[in-house]
Amino acid sequence: MPRVKGGYTTRRRRKAVLKMAKGYYGSKHTIYRTAHEQVMRSLRYAFRDRKARKREFRKLWITRINAACQLNGIKYNQFINGLANADVIINRKMLADMAVNDAEGFAKLVEVAKNAKPKAKVEEKVVVLTTESKAAKAAAKAEAEKPAKKAAAKKTTKKAEEAAEAPKAEKKPAAKKTTAKKTTKKDAE
Repeated sequence: MPRVKGGYTTRRRRKAVLKMAKGYYGSKHTIYRTAHEQVMRSLRYAFRDRKARKREFRKLWITRINAACQLNGIKYNQFINGLANADVIINRKMLADMAVNDAEGFAKLVEVAKNAKPKAKVEEKVVVLTTESKAAKAAAKAEAEKPAKKAAAKKTTKKAEEAAEAPKAEKKPAAKKTTAKKTTKKDAE
Protein backbone atom coordinates (compact mmCIF):
# COMPACT_ATOMS: atom_id res chain seq x y z
CA MET A 1 0.00 0.00 0.00
CA PRO A 2 1.49 3.37 -0.97
CA ARG A 3 2.34 5.96 1.64
CA VAL A 4 -0.12 8.84 1.80
CA LYS A 5 1.27 12.24 2.63
CA GLY A 6 -1.04 14.84 4.14
CA GLY A 7 0.25 17.53 1.87
CA TYR A 8 -1.70 20.68 1.17
CA THR A 9 -4.78 20.00 3.35
CA THR A 10 -2.85 19.05 6.48
CA ARG A 11 -0.42 21.91 6.10
CA ARG A 12 -3.25 24.41 5.63
CA ARG A 13 -5.12 23.14 8.72
CA ARG A 14 -2.00 23.24 10.89
CA LYS A 15 -1.06 26.72 9.71
CA ALA A 16 -4.55 27.94 10.63
CA VAL A 17 -4.20 26.53 14.17
CA LEU A 18 -0.75 28.06 14.61
CA LYS A 19 -2.07 31.39 13.36
CA MET A 20 -4.82 31.29 16.01
CA ALA A 21 -2.17 30.47 18.65
CA LYS A 22 -0.12 33.56 17.82
CA GLY A 23 1.07 35.28 20.98
CA TYR A 24 0.70 32.24 23.25
CA TYR A 25 3.51 31.53 25.71
CA GLY A 26 6.32 29.07 25.03
CA SER A 27 5.74 26.08 22.79
CA LYS A 28 2.02 26.81 22.62
CA HIS A 29 2.60 29.11 19.66
CA THR A 30 5.24 27.05 17.82
CA ILE A 31 4.51 23.32 18.23
CA TYR A 32 1.32 22.18 16.54
CA ARG A 33 0.28 19.65 19.17
CA THR A 34 0.43 21.97 22.16
CA ALA A 35 -0.91 24.86 20.09
CA HIS A 36 -3.95 22.79 19.06
CA GLU A 37 -4.68 21.82 22.68
CA GLN A 38 -4.47 25.43 23.83
CA VAL A 39 -6.55 26.77 20.92
CA MET A 40 -9.33 24.24 21.63
CA ARG A 41 -9.30 25.22 25.31
CA SER A 42 -9.30 28.91 24.43
CA LEU A 43 -12.30 28.50 22.13
CA ARG A 44 -14.22 26.76 24.94
CA TYR A 45 -13.40 29.62 27.29
CA ALA A 46 -14.47 32.17 24.69
CA PHE A 47 -17.84 30.45 24.18
CA ARG A 48 -18.46 30.21 27.93
CA ASP A 49 -17.43 33.78 28.63
CA ARG A 50 -19.54 35.30 25.87
CA LYS A 51 -22.54 34.03 27.85
CA ALA A 52 -21.06 35.11 31.19
CA ARG A 53 -20.35 38.62 29.89
CA LYS A 54 -24.06 39.23 29.35
CA ARG A 55 -24.77 38.25 32.95
CA GLU A 56 -21.94 40.42 34.27
CA PHE A 57 -23.14 43.51 32.43
CA ARG A 58 -26.72 43.05 33.63
CA LYS A 59 -25.41 42.87 37.22
CA LEU A 60 -23.40 46.06 36.64
CA TRP A 61 -26.41 47.93 35.25
CA ILE A 62 -28.61 46.85 38.14
CA THR A 63 -25.96 48.01 40.62
CA ARG A 64 -25.74 51.42 38.97
CA ILE A 65 -29.52 51.82 38.81
CA ASN A 66 -29.81 50.80 42.47
CA ALA A 67 -27.21 53.39 43.52
CA ALA A 68 -29.05 56.13 41.63
CA CYS A 69 -32.37 55.01 43.13
CA GLN A 70 -30.94 55.24 46.65
CA LEU A 71 -29.84 58.82 45.92
CA ASN A 72 -33.42 59.63 44.85
CA GLY A 73 -35.02 57.98 47.88
CA ILE A 74 -36.57 54.87 46.33
CA LYS A 75 -35.72 51.18 46.33
CA TYR A 76 -34.65 49.46 43.12
CA ASN A 77 -37.54 46.98 43.08
CA GLN A 78 -40.09 49.75 43.73
CA PHE A 79 -38.56 51.79 40.90
CA ILE A 80 -38.73 48.93 38.38
CA ASN A 81 -42.26 48.02 39.48
CA GLY A 82 -43.35 51.67 39.23
CA LEU A 83 -41.99 51.93 35.69
CA ALA A 84 -43.84 48.75 34.73
CA ASN A 85 -47.09 50.11 36.21
CA ALA A 86 -46.60 53.40 34.32
CA ASP A 87 -46.02 51.46 31.07
CA VAL A 88 -42.53 52.93 30.68
CA ILE A 89 -40.43 50.53 28.63
CA ILE A 90 -36.72 51.29 29.05
CA ASN A 91 -34.16 48.53 29.39
CA ARG A 92 -31.65 48.39 32.21
CA LYS A 93 -28.74 49.34 29.95
CA MET A 94 -30.36 52.67 29.11
CA LEU A 95 -31.48 53.24 32.70
CA ALA A 96 -27.91 52.69 33.93
CA ASP A 97 -26.58 55.11 31.30
CA MET A 98 -29.12 57.72 32.40
CA ALA A 99 -28.23 57.15 36.05
CA VAL A 100 -24.57 57.90 35.34
CA ASN A 101 -24.80 60.61 32.66
CA ASP A 102 -28.24 62.24 33.05
CA ALA A 103 -29.17 62.54 36.73
CA GLU A 104 -32.05 64.97 36.03
CA GLY A 105 -33.69 62.67 33.52
CA PHE A 106 -33.33 59.76 35.91
CA ALA A 107 -34.92 61.83 38.70
CA LYS A 108 -37.93 62.46 36.43
CA LEU A 109 -38.25 58.72 35.83
CA VAL A 110 -38.15 58.18 39.59
CA GLU A 111 -41.06 60.62 39.99
CA VAL A 112 -43.00 58.79 37.27
CA ALA A 113 -42.36 55.50 39.07
CA LYS A 114 -43.43 56.93 42.45
CA ASN A 115 -46.68 58.37 41.04
CA ALA A 116 -47.60 55.27 39.01
CA LYS A 117 -50.77 53.58 40.14
CA PRO A 118 -50.73 49.82 40.45
CA LYS A 119 -52.36 48.05 37.57
CA ALA A 120 -55.74 46.52 38.27
CA LYS A 121 -55.53 42.79 38.61
CA VAL A 122 -57.32 41.10 35.77
CA GLU A 123 -59.14 37.99 36.83
CA GLU A 124 -58.85 35.36 34.19
CA LYS A 125 -61.31 32.56 34.13
CA VAL A 126 -59.70 29.40 32.96
CA VAL A 127 -61.90 26.70 31.53
CA VAL A 128 -60.33 23.30 31.66
CA LEU A 129 -61.67 20.73 29.28
CA THR A 130 -61.00 17.22 30.43
CA THR A 131 -61.50 13.98 28.66
CA GLU A 132 -61.96 10.85 30.68
CA SER A 133 -59.61 7.99 30.06
CA LYS A 134 -60.81 4.43 29.70
CA ALA A 135 -59.63 3.66 33.23
CA ALA A 136 -61.59 6.62 34.66
CA LYS A 137 -64.73 5.56 32.79
CA ALA A 138 -64.35 2.00 34.07
CA ALA A 139 -63.93 3.27 37.65
CA ALA A 140 -67.06 5.44 37.34
CA LYS A 141 -69.00 2.51 35.93
CA ALA A 142 -67.83 0.30 38.79
CA GLU A 143 -68.96 2.93 41.32
CA ALA A 144 -72.39 3.02 39.71
CA GLU A 145 -72.71 -0.79 39.82
CA LYS A 146 -71.73 -1.15 43.52
CA PRO A 147 -75.22 -0.39 44.93
CA ALA A 148 -76.77 -2.86 42.49
CA LYS A 149 -74.29 -5.55 43.57
CA LYS A 150 -75.03 -4.91 47.26
CA ALA A 151 -78.76 -5.33 46.66
CA ALA A 152 -78.14 -8.53 44.73
CA ALA A 153 -75.84 -9.84 47.47
CA LYS A 154 -78.62 -9.57 50.08
CA LYS A 155 -80.88 -11.80 48.02
CA THR A 156 -78.37 -14.61 47.72
CA THR A 157 -79.07 -17.91 49.38
CA LYS A 158 -76.94 -19.79 51.85
CA LYS A 159 -75.64 -22.03 49.11
CA ALA A 160 -74.39 -19.07 47.10
CA GLU A 161 -72.67 -17.64 50.19
CA GLU A 162 -71.03 -20.97 50.94
CA ALA A 163 -69.88 -21.27 47.33
CA ALA A 164 -68.38 -17.79 47.48
CA GLU A 165 -66.56 -18.57 50.72
CA ALA A 166 -65.26 -21.94 49.54
CA PRO A 167 -61.63 -21.85 48.44
CA LYS A 168 -61.10 -21.79 44.74
CA ALA A 169 -59.88 -24.95 43.12
CA GLU A 170 -56.13 -25.24 43.21
CA LYS A 171 -54.48 -24.95 39.85
CA LYS A 172 -52.28 -27.76 38.70
CA PRO A 173 -48.71 -26.78 37.91
CA ALA A 174 -48.07 -26.39 34.24
CA ALA A 175 -46.31 -29.26 32.54
CA LYS A 176 -42.70 -28.67 31.63
CA LYS A 177 -42.05 -28.12 27.98
CA THR A 178 -39.57 -30.47 26.46
CA THR A 179 -37.55 -29.67 23.42
CA ALA A 180 -36.20 -32.13 20.94
CA LYS A 181 -32.44 -32.46 20.91
CA LYS A 182 -30.53 -32.44 17.68
CA THR A 183 -28.85 -35.70 17.03
CA THR A 184 -25.46 -35.91 15.46
CA LYS A 185 -23.81 -38.82 13.73
CA LYS A 186 -21.88 -39.65 16.90
CA ASP A 187 -25.12 -39.75 18.97
CA ALA A 188 -26.83 -41.94 16.38
CA GLU A 189 -24.04 -44.58 16.57
